Amino acid sequence: MSRNRRGPQGKGGGARRAENNKIYGDALPITFPLSTDYNEDKSLSLLARGFRIGGTILNPNCEVVFDKTTHSAWTFSSRDAMILWRKGFFGKGDLSRSEPSWLSRQINALKAAKKGELTSEEIREKRRAERKQFKIDRAKAIADAAAEAEAAFIEGREANTTFIPSGATWKPQQQNVQNAENVLIVPEEDEESGEAVLEEDEIPQDVEHLQLTLQETFFLSWAVNCLTVHDPTKESPMTLQEIWTSFQAVHCITPSHDHRFDNPFIINYAIYHYYRSLGWIVKGGLKFCVDYLLYKRGPVFQHAEFAIMVIPVYEDPADQENSPFQLENSDPMSWTWLSTINRVNSQVQKTLVLTYITIPAQSRISPTVLSSPACLSHYTIREVVLRRFIPARMRD
Repeated sequence: MSRNRRGPQGKGGGARRAENNKIYGDALPITFPLSTDYNEDKSLSLLARGFRIGGTILNPNCEVVFDKTTHSAWTFSSRDAMILWRKGFFGKGDLSRSEPSWLSRQINALKAAKKGELTSEEIREKRRAERKQFKIDRAKAIADAAAEAEAAFIEGREANTTFIPSGATWKPQQQNVQNAENVLIVPEEDEESGEAVLEEDEIPQDVEHLQLTLQETFFLSWAVNCLTVHDPTKESPMTLQEIWTSFQAVHCITPSHDHRFDNPFIINYAIYHYYRSLGWIVKGGLKFCVDYLLYKRGPVFQHAEFAIMVIPVYEDPADQENSPFQLENSDPMSWTWLSTINRVNSQVQKTLVLTYITIPAQSRISPTVLSSPACLSHYTIREVVLRRFIPARMRD
């Protein structure tokens, strides 16, 4: 009997896992020189231990540009993009689903086109088109069978047998053979790899950028101190004070919105910093109807284990009544909504966590504390784990 050592959420075989450990093994962009401790532990706890023992820290000093319109920061350097993604999985490629891989995908597509083959993306789209056509053909066959049965009943005869295709019997129609002049010419291949060789002028220019959220940007600038943020309207880099105030200002339409404890940036950053400081890899969870997803090591190693739903709670109800911000989930939720979110995440084997963050009362604390990240100490975070009861699985 074969054994599955990978587990239900593992990704890749042994060789691939070893390669991923080598490429994506660091939890943060800053690293320590190779040592015994470094090989054994690359978690955030090593950072503090490195300071205590006087270890040397290697800082990549990446640079990004703040974009107020998109509420994000962009890096235009391929080097910085690879460092930020491979060392902590920060940001996402603007032309990719996660890792900035647009250039490699374009090169693979050109090589496949030269060899007359299909890329993985083209194969996926082809399969989707075939599934769509299968559904159309099956629906048409069912409708024809129903019409034939009704006609036979009216005419008083036995209905003719109508073939209804299934997933095992249905086959897509063969595509027309290309004309001779359209047949692709296979170029010379590399003798060692067997891949098509591209000329230097055939390789496209890398136009993809890595996009960071405001929470990721401030965490890398303030907590890790490995990121320099530039304002496109200024020549000099932004200071931490300018970054802190500018990131809050993107949510403020009028000056009356300033200096409020329910600023969306502060609330989301408090949650992001909380989980990042505990060693989790934090990514956006919009795909699963939640705010964040928590990974133990990162997306290339295993699927996210927890889905985080941020629920703001006002200490003073009067602050919510006069708030200019419409915070998501701040109003009482319905059981229908909660059951829907829980079922979505249960189907993909994620545990739903309701993360309550208590917003301090404006009347109790002076708004001047919002001028620095020291205000984060006034927020309280509580967690409630919610699991969907499945009778067939939980009898034991």
